[in-house]
Amino acid sequence: MKIIYENQVKALGVSVEEFKDAGMLIIFGDNAPEELRDYCYSVSVNPINGTIAAGQTLKFGDCAYKITAVGSEAPVTLAGLGHCTINFSGQTNVDLPGTIYVENKPQPDITVGTVIQIVED
Repeated sequence: MKIIYENQVKALGVSVEEFKDAGMLIIFGDNAPEELRDYCYSVSVNPINGTIAAGQTLKFGDCAYKITAVGSEAPVTLAGLGHCTINFSGQTNVDLPGTIYVENKPQPDITVGTVIQIVED
């Protein structure tokens, strides 16, 4: 197993649950804009070790999700800002370039300290 990306949740915005009904969550580094901070899971800005691609696995602690599509901007903003939207729709086409799409399963319970990984088997 190769770890492509790894991070850890440092804080939860007070309104992170608001995107759950829409099947999404947002992670963002320390420089999240004030107007978005309440809606984000706060993480550090960490490098990506390889290419993020469909078929890999996105993990939140023990919860694993197959990646179904990756927007062209998602790796750029993830590496540069710690920012990415995760969409739990399972769709294979990219509507939003800053989004990683994963299989349609119930969203994970994320707390401070939850480890986020993208792995390749």
